[in-house]
Amino acid sequence: MIIIPARLASTRFPQKVLADIGGLPMVVRTAKRVAHLDNVVVAADDEKIIEVCKSYGVEAMLTSTTHKSGTDRIHECATILNLPDDELIINVQADEPFIEPDVVESLMLKLNRLKSQGESFIMGSCYNSINADSANDANLVKVVLDAQGNAIYFSRAKIPHNQSGEAVYFGHIGIYGFSKKSLKEFCSLNDAPIEDIEKLEQLRAIYHGKKIAMVKVASTGFGIDTKEDLQRAIEIFL
Repeated sequence: MIIIPARLASTRFPQKVLADIGGLPMVVRTAKRVAHLDNVVVAADDEKIIEVCKSYGVEAMLTSTTHKSGTDRIHECATILNLPDDELIINVQADEPFIEPDVVESLMLKLNRLKSQGESFIMGSCYNSINADSANDANLVKVVLDAQGNAIYFSRAKIPHNQSGEAVYFGHIGIYGFSKKSLKEFCSLNDAPIEDIEKLEQLRAIYHGKKIAMVKVASTGFGIDTKEDLQRAIEIFL
């Protein structure tokens, strides 16, 4: 199951999920990008998003307006849908209209391996290699890994610090996967101080000793965080 959290009242960029991207609302283009991979549902906070999605044949349901994060929103959606505890759920961000299906498939494969291995907590995400200049961008989240490919830390800062001159940098791609049971567990955890400091909710799992399995992918997609990003996206379809 792919669930796309969509919030109309974005603080930095209001109603961006409905912005036109090559003739389609952003959230609709994102949903159609991955619709062939699995069932897709948009979890929205406003009836306007529901109406737009349904007009394009995209399933959508209304969720609370008070959720702190997209993960809390997809958890409510999964609960309403009464999905089984072992169902694997992929959280694709509504502002990722260029997400490559191969990236989503790679994460699905990783989650299925964890499930077959009987892991009690299943959570995964993706990353790719980036250069040192890109690592300076605070909007591009960086991740450092352990020997097993699990995340040690995520930061908006440039990590690791290049003391030796041999640092390599990995950029986090904001797609997440959980089992339904692990999603519920994640959402029940107390907020972490580092989560609020960095404004990165995935740090909650690390703070509480949970593993986040990371999958390396090749990706040139980008999220729409600013109006400049939107203009860049529009120009791709010109």
